[in-house]
Amino acid sequence: MDERVTPRETARAPGGTHTMAERALRGTRLGATSYENDRNTDLAPRQEVTYDCTRGHRFSVTFATEAEIPAEWECRFCGDRALRRDGNGEEPKNTKPVRTHWDMLLERRSMEDLEEVLAERLALLRARRREEAAKVEELAKQRQSA
Repeated sequence: MDERVTPRETARAPGGTHTMAERALRGTRLGATSYENDRNTDLAPRQEVTYDCTRGHRFSVTFATEAEIPAEWECRFCGDRALRRDGNGEEPKNTKPVRTHWDMLLERRSMEDLEEVLAERLALLRARRREEAAKVEELAKQRQSA
């Protein structure tokens, strides 16, 4: 018989009773992955439904066969509305492309006007930075002389 002391024996309290640490339940944190595997299990029957986005994107979503399939779904690529492709949903309508801020700006001003405005604003920014740099240098000189 081995006379070495095992950790289990040292964990017992005097008199042979078990300590709290031996009786504690050990587990994992909430949201941990399951230790079961998917072998030898039957998955629920599924169907794949294709959706077409108004911007031309096409993607598929997997649903259970008994699930009620929605006629529209949010596009995975752009977040726009996508309609079911199998004919049970509405057909995508040809819509005008959305007018962006840039499009509206180009309606009001020419590229030459925009370049002039940009040059004016850049000159203003550079002048302001020169003034700030001069102030910083002046403060540095005052600190050195003090």
